[in-house]
Amino acid sequence: MRLIEAIIKPFKLDDVREALNEIGVSGLTVSEVKGFGRQKGHTEIYRGAEYVVDFLPKVKLEVAVKDDMADAVVEAIRSKASSNEIGDGKIFVRELLDAIRIRTGEHGDDAV
Repeated sequence: MRLIEAIIKPFKLDDVREALNEIGVSGLTVSEVKGFGRQKGHTEIYRGAEYVVDFLPKVKLEVAVKDDMADAVVEAIRSKASSNEIGDGKIFVRELLDAIRIRTGEHGDDAV
């Protein structure tokens, strides 16, 4: 099993969710996060005063999938989250040792 984490722009969430649904992903976790990468934030003007926004709003997706679905999930996220501009985000893929469904006690692929 694999745990796929993606940090994307918030307005891309619906497109990514629809793409994952189309390839058969049955569930995901979404968190609102803040961060920065190469873009290092930006400056804004509020009531005539300029200030720096160091941390930009992002969305973090977490998806646990079987090994054979990992490449399709990564490609679906990458293609739908991309705007070809700096700050599009990152995708991280990790080995997932086990998953346990709390209600039934199922382990591994059956729990996903």
